[in-house]
Amino acid sequence: MIKIEHLSKSFDKNKKVLDDINLELPDGEIIGFIGLNGAGKTTLIKMMTGILKPDTGKIVINGHDIVKDPIASKQMIGYMADSPDMFLRLTGIEYIHLLSDIYNVPKDIRKKRIEELSTKFNLKDVLDKPMQGYSHGTRQKMMVMGALVHNPKVWILDEPLIGLDPQSSILLKEMMREHANNNNTVFFSTHVLEIAEKLCDRIAIIDKGRILYYGSLDDLKKKYKKKDLDELFMEVIQE
Repeated sequence: MIKIEHLSKSFDKNKKVLDDINLELPDGEIIGFIGLNGAGKTTLIKMMTGILKPDTGKIVINGHDIVKDPIASKQMIGYMADSPDMFLRLTGIEYIHLLSDIYNVPKDIRKKRIEELSTKFNLKDVLDKPMQGYSHGTRQKMMVMGALVHNPKVWILDEPLIGLDPQSSILLKEMMREHANNNNTVFFSTHVLEIAEKLCDRIAIIDKGRILYYGSLDDLKKKYKKKDLDELFMEVIQE
């Protein structure tokens, strides 16, 4: 479970990027995070993963404060950033071993997970090649693999489906559902409302740094008596 309480963040004195965010993200659910570009999605995700510190408020990951107890908190998180263009001088297998070392994944479990994930995502043939030579989609799949190699309790994924081929996209969505069904937490950002409708147990809609809605899409449809997802989204942010 993730608890976010009264969280605020500013990068200059005149504008809050996040303004008093309060969310409780339970185990056993997939929560989709939806908002326009610049709404604050990536900033919140970077704070949830300890990359940025809050000005006020707190984030608690399964009982551990991300600021006060960062190591214990981060050990529980599998994080996938919004860009796959990092560590490009490493080969794929070097990258996965780096993350496995950081998360203290035992060698026998590591070997099994690498075999499992590289087979699922068709990455075996590129593991020994530098990632700078990968296509965008292959880099994206390697980032997914890196986020999941330690089988974390909490998945936090920033636009994870962009750039994936249809087969890998279907596979990742199935893995997200399986992870949630095992009483874990999955939190991901997306701007594709159809994905949120099919995949998420709840959605959080953010605009200009504030959470405007948190709940199920079915409840949102009942509230506004509309079925078109784009219309629903615009109705919420224009209130």
